[in-house]
Amino acid sequence: MTHAEDAPASSDLVVVANRLPFDLDDEGTWRRSPGGLVTALEPTLRARGGAWVGWPGTPDADPAAFSDDGLAIRPVPISADEVAAYYEGFANATLWPLYHDVVATPRFERDWWDAYRRVNERFADAAADAAAQGATVWVQDYQLQLVPHLLRERRPDLRIGFFLHIPFPPVELFAQLPWRDAVIEGLLGADVTGFQTEGSADNFRRAAVRLTAATAGDDPAHLTAPDGRTVTAGAHPISVDAAELDATAREPATAERAEALRHELGDPRTVLLGVDRLDYTKGIDVRLRAFAGTLADGRLDPTETVLIQVATPSRERVEHYAEMRDDIELAVGRINGEHASIGRPVIHYVHQPVPRDELVAFYRAADVMLVTPYRDGMNLVAKEYVSSRADGGGALVLSEFTGAADELAEGAFLVNPHDLDAVGDAIVAAASADPEERRRRMALLREQVLTHDVERWANGFLAALGVGA
Repeated sequence: MTHAEDAPASSDLVVVANRLPFDLDDEGTWRRSPGGLVTALEPTLRARGGAWVGWPGTPDADPAAFSDDGLAIRPVPISADEVAAYYEGFANATLWPLYHDVVATPRFERDWWDAYRRVNERFADAAADAAAQGATVWVQDYQLQLVPHLLRERRPDLRIGFFLHIPFPPVELFAQLPWRDAVIEGLLGADVTGFQTEGSADNFRRAAVRLTAATAGDDPAHLTAPDGRTVTAGAHPISVDAAELDATAREPATAERAEALRHELGDPRTVLLGVDRLDYTKGIDVRLRAFAGTLADGRLDPTETVLIQVATPSRERVEHYAEMRDDIELAVGRINGEHASIGRPVIHYVHQPVPRDELVAFYRAADVMLVTPYRDGMNLVAKEYVSSRADGGGALVLSEFTGAADELAEGAFLVNPHDLDAVGDAIVAAASADPEERRRRMALLREQVLTHDVERWANGFLAALGVGA
């Protein structure tokens, strides 16, 4: 790493996201924070001397910009009060439930909105400072929906893209937001707006025409913004680093760990697996109830079946999340109390982060992957599981209300998570499918995921913005 004076003064390609690819800890040390987005964009950014604008992850910190092997890091400071109002408040207690079909009731607080707008202005300022003349700026996700318009006001020379990683709701739900016009205006500041599914893109286009002076033309993918610019809105489904997961799954150590894990579980005939952030949108509750039902009616044998539920901590200071954790842990205890025997729980519950290599071993060990969100923009866990099944085995039970269902319908056991009986039926069908049927379905899933990986997603969106490979 080098310091601010060595970082490029301006960059031709800038990514703006809530978080940086590095975290600043309480001791002031920078640590890499790799994720799917970082993996996809880092090579292109480094090759072009690009910049990444984001929050370092520590409230009240205001570190200097620096350069890391050709990548300019531009930290944006956020105070502790702003984290509570902008992030935990407006982003995750207002927008998150609203955009996920009001699975929980959103709260509309003026102070939260004021903080959201203020932080978005700060991000727009930082992006404007980082971008060279005529540069391309790619803004990420629901925390920063005002940035495209704010940035265009500051830098009309820029080419601006925006990608929403979560669903965009139907206009009938979105219209509940008191500041709906300002959010749409923010998104219309982009030249290209990307969504996980065509359904979300269509919801956005409808909201823009209904709530602002934007108009739709003959091409359904294009809108004319109030300032006369053409805005492209379409589906760009995100994916995972499928080749890396596939390679990890093929390592002898991974296969050995997967076998050892099954032995630690008591060598059951069927291992079911759920891997989620602890979030009320993920359908963990319906999954547990459906599983309990299959045990109660004898369709699955508790002496031969085990469910591993990984529920990584998430936003635990937000009220809905704390309540949900209590409910889930009570359900796990109740089901084990009714169906487990001494030393043989039917549910193994993990409420802690799981290292990446260990998670791939979990995927290799699981006969059935349970992905049952009530609503999800994409759900990359489903694609991670498929990428990790280098052995060609396994089965995927998948909610039809995930973005992934648009791509994986042919090989998955699709289910309506609001139909408890249907979820139970799907679990039983996946668990009892013969090996040949599983391999046929998994081959279809792997062909899709290994071909449409995260690099293809990133390159496709950048190409839509006019950035060459």
